[in-house]
Amino acid sequence: SNGVFPPMPHLDGDGAAAPMETGPLPGAPSCSTPSHTLAVDDDFQFVLCERCRQESPNLKLLTCLHTLCLGCLGKNKPTGQCPLCWTTIPQATGIPDMDNVLFTNLQARLKVYKKIKDSDGPSCSRCRGEAAAVWCSECEEFLCTKCFEDHQWFFKKRNHEARKVEELRAESAHQFLEDTRKSCNLFCSHPGHADQGHISSIYCKKCEKALCCSCALLDSQHTPFCDIRSETQRRQEELGTMSQELKQKRSGFEATYTALQDEAARLEEAQREMRELIQQRVEQLVRQLRQEEEELLGLVEARQEQGRRELARELRHVEGVLRRMEAGERLVEKMSLYATEQEVMDMQPFIKGSLEELQQLQLPAAEDRAQPRDFGKCRARLQAL
Repeated sequence: SNGVFPPMPHLDGDGAAAPMETGPLPGAPSCSTPSHTLAVDDDFQFVLCERCRQESPNLKLLTCLHTLCLGCLGKNKPTGQCPLCWTTIPQATGIPDMDNVLFTNLQARLKVYKKIKDSDGPSCSRCRGEAAAVWCSECEEFLCTKCFEDHQWFFKKRNHEARKVEELRAESAHQFLEDTRKSCNLFCSHPGHADQGHISSIYCKKCEKALCCSCALLDSQHTPFCDIRSETQRRQEELGTMSQELKQKRSGFEATYTALQDEAARLEEAQREMRELIQQRVEQLVRQLRQEEEELLGLVEARQEQGRRELARELRHVEGVLRRMEAGERLVEKMSLYATEQEVMDMQPFIKGSLEELQQLQLPAAEDRAQPRDFGKCRARLQAL
């Protein structure tokens, strides 16, 4: 609004599972490969890339807690910075190591919900010919009546939760995501155990990993233990507490940003007034004084340029911090609402580290800020003229 800096955007159980009967494994879920044409409701725009606003199966979480797709990161690679808040990307490749598994999994679950809400309805994932009557949240498959009977016999020892498609169609997207989150299991972190379906209900505080009962009993190095659900709840609460603390700190950064904008406006006003005064005085002089006019204007520009650069740098830094805080608050909120235990275990340490870094940031001291340049020398030369 002041002509120098762009306006800041609005900131807005225990126990091992029963053995499975021998036989062919269920087919892969129909939603395992996200689509790039998924229509996302306004309430779930946050699952898209924050720059191109497109769905992507490869979403990366930056240390500033913004989420970008590989395409946007590739275009931004030469700068090595987040294109939203200009935070440096530490990886030399320009591609962060942390996947935003929460947003990627939510995209897949929203695609399932879209199939449920379609007027034609989903077809059976097994026989492919009949209309689906039931959704199994464990297998992540739509089943017709006949295939559901076979499914119940095949998994009779595992108590898979199945619901009618008609009931799911009556639910909101929020309710569907919450229900599918509750049915998710956390797998053992031991190499190979996750592929074998070893369900984890134990958390080792020493190695900070989820374990199945076999690992906990056979490996004496894993101790002490606690319940995995208690650990995931503790991590969620820890993120929530940090988010609340950042909200309080954020108000100080917002006030500083406003003050910097005001200073920038005053600097622009001072420049405008001095320019008008110089032009009014010089226009009254004879043609021989035009050279003096050019010298005075050059002096004003030179004095003002340093202040503009300093304020631009401070504004860019504070705006970047505010955007990082906004991204952190939004991500913690969505983790609390929709994250599975696996997603919490995978992402919490990374998010915690980024939030701790934000907590350590300090507001720039008032005396360190750039001040509007004094135009006293220009006034003296004008008086002499």
